[in-house]
Amino acid sequence: MTLELQAVAVTPKGGVALFPAISLAVQPGQVATVMGPSGIGKSTLLDAIAGHLAHGFTLSGSIRLDGIDITPLPPEARRVGLMFQDAVLFPHLSVGDNLAFGLVRRIRGRAERRAAVEAALSRAGLCGLYDRDPATLSGGQRSRAALMRTLLAEPRALLLDEPFSKLDATLRDDLRTFTFDHIRNRAIPALMVTHDPADAKAADGPVIDLTTDG
Repeated sequence: MTLELQAVAVTPKGGVALFPAISLAVQPGQVATVMGPSGIGKSTLLDAIAGHLAHGFTLSGSIRLDGIDITPLPPEARRVGLMFQDAVLFPHLSVGDNLAFGLVRRIRGRAERRAAVEAALSRAGLCGLYDRDPATLSGGQRSRAALMRTLLAEPRALLLDEPFSKLDATLRDDLRTFTFDHIRNRAIPALMVTHDPADAKAADGPVIDLTTDG
């Protein structure tokens, strides 16, 4: 499964493109990085790839996943996961029920769904926290739970929107390792946007700098 951007650019109505057109191929298990300062359009690029581009913006170019042009498809048909800098969990659901929300439909039955979630919690180092209130988790625990919820949906590609920026240095290093290991083990192509060079270095993949490229 390869994620390909072919001359992708985003333009606001009546304006000019937010950034130079991007052409990039992200291989299975690879984490590519797009860098640039705040306001240059990094998050808007991810919205365009996921199919959530806001009204008033126009996408040019094409986005291909496994050789198929997904540009005209609605978000739910693209199966592209998105992980934000704020690890948002539903406050009215337990940690386990949050993860169960992301489960693919083919996993049916209460016991089978519970087992899938418990296995995901174990992989995330969150054993025994199925019934916990998300508000009681640490920042690192919330981030790991949010990532596992995204992965349980079995996305064909993963987008990372500055997912480590609000963590302290130690947690940032740990979560980078955790996230990138899961991406590589599952052979998912991932695209990360960040302004932190340390993120790009840890990802160890291709880098596009929107302040210099084009």
